[in-house]
Amino acid sequence: MNSSSLGAPRTITEYLNQLRAALRGADPALIQDALYDAEEHLRAELADKPGRDEATMLQHVVGSYGAPDEVADIYRDQEIKIQRAIRPPPAPRRRSLAGRFFGVAADPRTYGALFYMLLSLATGSLYFSWAVLGLSLSLSLSILIIGIPFIVLFLSSVRGLSLLEGRTVEALLGVRMPRRPAYPAQPGQSLFKRIGAMFTDGRTWTTLFYMLLMLPLGIFYFTLAVTLLAMSLVLLLAPVALALQDVGLAHLFADGRLMVDWGFGSHVPGWGEAIAMCVIGFLLIFISLHLVRGLGKLHGLLAKHLLVPRRI
Repeated sequence: MNSSSLGAPRTITEYLNQLRAALRGADPALIQDALYDAEEHLRAELADKPGRDEATMLQHVVGSYGAPDEVADIYRDQEIKIQRAIRPPPAPRRRSLAGRFFGVAADPRTYGALFYMLLSLATGSLYFSWAVLGLSLSLSLSILIIGIPFIVLFLSSVRGLSLLEGRTVEALLGVRMPRRPAYPAQPGQSLFKRIGAMFTDGRTWTTLFYMLLMLPLGIFYFTLAVTLLAMSLVLLLAPVALALQDVGLAHLFADGRLMVDWGFGSHVPGWGEAIAMCVIGFLLIFISLHLVRGLGKLHGLLAKHLLVPRRI
């Protein structure tokens, strides 16, 4: 269905509805960006010449900015070009099991997910603290006249943080997220109606839930990443530690020897055991990278589900 079959739009609301229809089936994040850009442009055109009515302005815009179906095609084409430009080069297809196992180290998304997991402790603490502080103050101020404006500002700030988080998720995890603020469900609403729509919009509350959820997730991600990396490094360097002991640097270790406690008392490993530990550590690195990449994909889906409206 294109704009010609629906007739030329005579109001901004009709234009945006036709654009939404022309983008049906596209990524919700793309639709949100396109609708926001279109509404901002149309209202700027209308404000530029207050004497014109919407129908006259739209006749001019269709010739310069484009009809809804033309704008939809432009956004789809641009999205393809942008994704090709920012997407990391695909890793070569590996048929063997060993190739797929060790090939994870050549996937840039693996390191993006690892960095996101290490960063999530800081971002999760920030989001959780802001959400708890805002909710607490909103409840305590709700009995005062300044309570409603404060709640509106708080919820608006939560949506702003969701855009920041979305950009982080897109950059590090490779999931398409909105680059523009949320588009109102009903175009042309007044300020008070938009505020009311913000309270009734389920995405407002799923975004707030995401902010609260990020603290336990951030602690889990950070702890898991650091633990796996530390264990891999310790096992991988076991022969180095044993070699340092053999060349007279035994004072670096407890009681002058490299001690390993397996739960059955202290044990002094030999070279065979040290080499085995090194091999285990080497394999654990790649197992950890697979786990990190998998968690990155799962978190990207979670962020997409909670921060992006499914129907626009």
